[in-house]
Amino acid sequence: MFHLNFSVSKNKRTFGNLPLVIIKIMNRKKTKQIFIGPVPVGGGAPVVVQSMTKTDTRDVASTVRQIKRLQKEGCEVVRVAVPDEAAAEALSRIVQKVTIPIIADIHFDWRLAIASLKAGVHGLRINPGNIGAPWKVKEVVAAAKDRGIPIRVGVNSGSLPKDILKKYGAPSAEALVEAATRQIELLEELDFTLIKVSLKGTSVPLTVEAYRCFSERYDYPLHIGITEAGPPPAGVVRSAVGLGILLSEGIGDTIRVSLTAPPWQEVEVAYHILSCLGIRHKGVDILSCPTCGRCRVDIQRIVKKVQKGLVDVDKPYKVAVMGCVVNGPGEAREADFGVAGGRGEGLLFKKGKVVKRVSEEQLVDALIELVKEA
Repeated sequence: MFHLNFSVSKNKRTFGNLPLVIIKIMNRKKTKQIFIGPVPVGGGAPVVVQSMTKTDTRDVASTVRQIKRLQKEGCEVVRVAVPDEAAAEALSRIVQKVTIPIIADIHFDWRLAIASLKAGVHGLRINPGNIGAPWKVKEVVAAAKDRGIPIRVGVNSGSLPKDILKKYGAPSAEALVEAATRQIELLEELDFTLIKVSLKGTSVPLTVEAYRCFSERYDYPLHIGITEAGPPPAGVVRSAVGLGILLSEGIGDTIRVSLTAPPWQEVEVAYHILSCLGIRHKGVDILSCPTCGRCRVDIQRIVKKVQKGLVDVDKPYKVAVMGCVVNGPGEAREADFGVAGGRGEGLLFKKGKVVKRVSEEQLVDALIELVKEA
């Protein structure tokens, strides 16, 4: 069952006959801190934005090119699939050509985990339960421990152990937590605690409840995401709802938005989610009206040009692009910069004050120039 954290304003303001209720973002849960390369995770560190390459890892050039594009877009940790020996061999060349921490995604073959560690990766994502015999897990853990490399225990609703699935009848929050607990205990028995955990499902309610239950029992850092969220826009909405709930409750140390789309779109959406909650900001946040019959300028065209013109501005400015005289001036005043359109012209705002009146043809260039001069 969902539960939001509400608090009633002390001033007892009302909306109609109802008290004004404000949703407050809870303080982040203080988890253990680990490091993925130089990047701190948990322990109060900023939420880390992560993605995964969608290339064939054996194609070193394409994989490196995609990693560098992800890093340029603000990705801070990249996961790479390692399905076979050739991919593991390619890792050493990939790691040498990039400056962002790399996590190797391993399933079934413990030798691939060892090879990835030797290649210089900064983290492992494994499921200890499918690596094989206990001695194989012990070998992987020993190699990771010697290098100080963390392991992410990844639990997924689509690949639960058969006995747990039989016990619960279907994927459930309790089933995901039990699967994670089993794997954590296996690592702890080997005196290994450099652990990060994920409990992902395609169902938003199931995933949220699994993370909540786990967070109440453990203080290991959590990687949050909605698995196989799908293509935009549905995948964006599904991810934003699920991750927004968790982050608003202080749960989550790293975040990945899993989309059937280019990976840099995952990074872009992740930052938008974090920005909407006031957790992290990257680049310009453009606020624009949906347009209606009152609009007298071509807002859609203007917004597209503003987005393109400000794509390289990395400061967390709020830029409002508004299209009418009703709400436009007020919204533009509340942003760092903004325009409020009228019939064939608009007002240009900076820090709540009108700078000048310009024609529709000059609005975009004038706004971009104003922002870049700041």
